[in-house]
Amino acid sequence: MKKPVTPGDEFLAKQRLLVISPHADDESFGCAGTIARIKDLGGEVFVTCCSVGTLKHYDGKEELVGGSTREEEFRAVMDFLQVDDWDILFRDAESHLRLDALPRRELIALFERDGKLALDKIRPTMLAIPSSSYNQDHEAVFRAAFTAARPGVPEVKPFQPLVIGYDNTSLFWSLEREHFHPHFYVDITDYLPKKLHALSLHQSQMRDPIHHSSVQNVEYAARLRGSEVSVAAAEGYMLFRQLL
Repeated sequence: MKKPVTPGDEFLAKQRLLVISPHADDESFGCAGTIARIKDLGGEVFVTCCSVGTLKHYDGKEELVGGSTREEEFRAVMDFLQVDDWDILFRDAESHLRLDALPRRELIALFERDGKLALDKIRPTMLAIPSSSYNQDHEAVFRAAFTAARPGVPEVKPFQPLVIGYDNTSLFWSLEREHFHPHFYVDITDYLPKKLHALSLHQSQMRDPIHHSSVQNVEYAARLRGSEVSVAAAEGYMLFRQLL
């Protein structure tokens, strides 16, 4: 029996979503369920990953995770989620985890008009950006993307009716005035398995169950967000702009 269409389905089916992700995996932590639902309903999804690069995790191990590994994992996730297109802005070691050292206007220009999936080119109806965080790359991307999405005359500058900030499992560690407070939710009850599988494909980034960046904790978080709005699982967002 075909699942009945809900008002939320009707809205999401018409969306052209652009997700801007600081690193490979942030899109899945924050938006994989929403991406899967929009694609299932016939909408469009595009993902810009700002940076991949070689790094050594601060976990007591000496193993390096190569930038090529991060890119391969990201590609696998994009294929699994069946996004319409994706891009990586920086692959060099100098930029990775140093996006805050780039001139902000350079990032703004990439998001606004110069990047492959820039706002001027994609003209999304729905823009998802990382919420402000202690992570320097996340903060830099948030500020630049927020600026790129500033309102203007629609005939001159493409306007995004819906701009939202997505969650990350590390956002509990922030100053009180900067805490993540969701007031826009997407029911991902039917898409939670896809979200968790997408995360698992970022194999090099997943942690043990006790860690906040683990598949298990993401499931707990999604179910907690769901309980806040009386559904089994949800992704929560900060609402920056919604024009009806």
